[in-house]
Amino acid sequence: MRAKSLDLRQRVVAAVHAGHPTAEVATLFGIDRSTVNRYLRLDEVGTLEPKPHPGRVPHIPPAQHDDLVRQLHLHPDATLAEHCRRWEAVYGVGVSLATMSRAIRRVGWTRKKGHWQPGSATRPLGLPGGPRP
Repeated sequence: MRAKSLDLRQRVVAAVHAGHPTAEVATLFGIDRSTVNRYLRLDEVGTLEPKPHPGRVPHIPPAQHDDLVRQLHLHPDATLAEHCRRWEAVYGVGVSLATMSRAIRRVGWTRKKGHWQPGSATRPLGLPGGPRP
């Protein structure tokens, strides 16, 4: 679930500080009362900024997906290992075969008859080989 925006958090806290009951504020903004109370505690302690989600930074971030697609267009018959070597030569970041495979699937490409190609447009959203959401 995505974190609520900083703007919404500030408006919730401002509404409570203006004298509105927490139950009324929760209903007004479509959030739970415990969320309103948590925002009030965060406001007392320091900042209302949402915390970053834990996890590793991807070796091939979404900002570089267009570059990956360009590489797939230029070298449709290259193997995963060859794509990994090309990626490391250009970006200086070594990636494993599994990482490259996941990234290629993420951009909606598949390997058919020894060539990389865009996935079928008839596949449902979110499935490997289908269009990206």
